[in-house]
Formats: sequence, C-alpha cells, structure tokens
Amino acid sequence: MFVYQKKLQYPVRIRNTNPKLASVIISQYGGPDGELGAATRYLSQRYAAPWGQVKAGLTDIGTEELAHIEIVSAILYQLTKGLSIDEIKE
Repeated sequence: MFVYQKKLQYPVRIRNTNPKLASVIISQYGGPDGELGAATRYLSQRYAAPWGQVKAGLTDIGTEELAHIEIVSAILYQLTKGLSIDEIKE
C-alpha cells in the first residue's frame, strides 16, 4: 500500500533561475536514459514476471522512478520560475 504525502522525498530549494542548466536537466525526463523511460520499462516488465515477489519488486522500482520524475519537475520549475518564453529560448 502507498501513502501519498505532498512533500518531496528530497526537498529541492533552488534560489536562482538558470535556463541553460534547465535545458540539461530536462534530458532526464525522456529518452533512453531518462526517468520516464526507466519507469516505463520497470512497470511494463512486471507483466512478464513469473513470480509475485518479482512483480512486486518491479512495481516498487517503477514507482520510485516516477517519484524521480516529480523531483526533476520541481528542479525544472525552480530553474525557470518567473522567466519569459524569450529568456528560456535564449
């Protein structure tokens, strides 16, 4: 059973905006090495797992990867907070 708490596992406190760093961090969303790809792989592999313990382990790992996406989202939000579209595009 999971309990959702409205706080990050690792708090993110970024004081200064930095669109260049955000463009690097955003690569952690997608792609073959991104958090979303990892979560999808773990959660889809659980359907082919032969034993219940393996399925449970893959589900837990996939869920943790989804939590990482939440942390990456918080980082990106704080790096681009208050910037205009033109500032982000630069």
